[in-house]
Amino acid sequence: MGLFLGLGIGGIVLLAGSLVFDGVLEGVFDGALGGWFDGWLSLPVVAGFVSMLGFTGAIVLGTTGLGPGAAAAAGAAAGAGAGWSTYRLGLALARGGSGAAPRHGELVGSAGTVVTAIPAGGGYGEVLLRLGGQPVKCAATADGPVALGAEVWVTATPSSTSVGVRAVER
Repeated sequence: MGLFLGLGIGGIVLLAGSLVFDGVLEGVFDGALGGWFDGWLSLPVVAGFVSMLGFTGAIVLGTTGLGPGAAAAAGAAAGAGAGWSTYRLGLALARGGSGAAPRHGELVGSAGTVVTAIPAGGGYGEVLLRLGGQPVKCAATADGPVALGAEVWVTATPSSTSVGVRAVER
């Protein structure tokens, strides 16, 4: 039981170390076996495997009448599952977006709401839009008057603080 608990605790310590020494094992095994180990021998994956091996082995050993061999087999199976899940989660996080901030020009084609009526004759009103999930209030012009609360569609971005809009017709 002590060996299994030691493995579980050692895995937790290794996981904490992975926060500090991120990428160490990846550099050690870089290019090994034609890149087969890429991502599989990262510290979080190894830590997940070792922790699950230890803690599952201790649980099986302590709650069943099975011996250390069966506990080690159950722990290895659970550890493989934890390592695989950690690897897949790491891939999903690495595939995230580009990280680039949205630009004002990306407003073209988005919908918004008029918060200050847009007068006829080229005057400015205000519209509330969403850029990167955040509300943005911009000065707005339109070909004709647009009433307060009307839904609009952005057709142009002449400057970083203003947009051209047209009313949405339903």
